[in-house]
Amino acid sequence: MTERGHRLHVVIEDGNRRAAAADVITPARADGTVRVSLRAESGHITPGTRSSLVDLVLDLPGVRDSARLEAVVPLGDHETLHRLRERCTDVRVHAAGSSALVDAWLRQPTAVAPDA
Repeated sequence: MTERGHRLHVVIEDGNRRAAAADVITPARADGTVRVSLRAESGHITPGTRSSLVDLVLDLPGVRDSARLEAVVPLGDHETLHRLRERCTDVRVHAAGSSALVDAWLRQPTAVAPDA
């Protein structure tokens, strides 16, 4: 039986309204894959809010302990995609309808030394 990861919902507010939010599912294993859905509300969003959301999510303890990231981001959300590229390695983005699917390493995989 596989244990499920923890589900989290994080929100960034701008004044008295929600500006951006993310749903996060952390893996049961520390070296697993975290799954994230990132989105900003429609209308004017203060520049940097989307980047702050990425930072908030990637700095969560369950995310920091993970090895890989699978994320769904609105297609055309350049600020979020740019910040993911800054914070992750081997970032791959694929369009899927009105979304961008992101696969990335949160940390470099540990190289295994060949047996001597």
